[in-house]
Amino acid sequence: MRPNLPLHALRAFEASARHLSFTRAGLELKVTQAAVSQQVRMLEEWLGVPLFRRLPRGLGMTDEARALLPVLSDAFGRIEAVLKQFEGGRLHEVLTVGVVGTFAIGWLMPRLKLFREAHPFVELRLLTNNNLVDLAGEGLDFAIRFGDGMWPATENTRLLDAPLAVLCAPEIARRLAAPADLAKETLLRSYRTDEWLRWFVAAGLEPWTVSGPIFDSSRLMAEAAMQGAGVALAPARMFARELQAGLLARPFDVEVPTGSYWLTWLRSRAMSPAMRLFHDWVVGEAEKGR
Repeated sequence: MRPNLPLHALRAFEASARHLSFTRAGLELKVTQAAVSQQVRMLEEWLGVPLFRRLPRGLGMTDEARALLPVLSDAFGRIEAVLKQFEGGRLHEVLTVGVVGTFAIGWLMPRLKLFREAHPFVELRLLTNNNLVDLAGEGLDFAIRFGDGMWPATENTRLLDAPLAVLCAPEIARRLAAPADLAKETLLRSYRTDEWLRWFVAAGLEPWTVSGPIFDSSRLMAEAAMQGAGVALAPARMFARELQAGLLARPFDVEVPTGSYWLTWLRSRAMSPAMRLFHDWVVGEAEKGR
């Protein structure tokens, strides 16, 4: 049936229905009002139903037209979007990646220029999250998330380990001679309640109850630490620039592993060419830093 589709007539109808005017549809399509009217009449004959009521001022749609319009508008819109991907004589692919914010700012952003230079025809769209992500529901090709990699519905490739270390403002670090001195400070927490406990054990301390502010992002927690609001427990490698610039200090070498950053995608999803390019690139970049 597809070779017989009256595409010119369908386009004339869609434009006329949006404008409720053959004249304005003709201006959009760069043809005469009479040509649009003729194409619509041909479509009505082909379908065997009227699509418009010809009114003294403009057009009125029939029920059949109202049913047809959204389908055609969506189809033409999708066709246009695909054709735009070929601008410049080559296919441009859109790739949507959800990234936990700490990793996005601390590791991915400084390297995005490298990906763009290597793959200029991939249009990368980044969405940040706090590790709670629904790949299918959010329309994501990939998600980069933190954890143990045991997500059953996804394929999971480990990128980087991210052990937690004590980070704080330099003025606070100067008064921390030993790990036990943390008992005198405000300790900032994440929603994972056992992190400080595990660090205390690794540092050889008798644990105590921590009651500082809770953050859903290591990035926000580190920002609070930079402002002197307390001491953070965060992945030091995600804050290398802040440590180098002296905005943060790391008073102790003790660190505790709690998880890694992973590249994940739906098991039910076949990789597109753009997905394969990004997968290979980000895995390669991560291997350089292991």
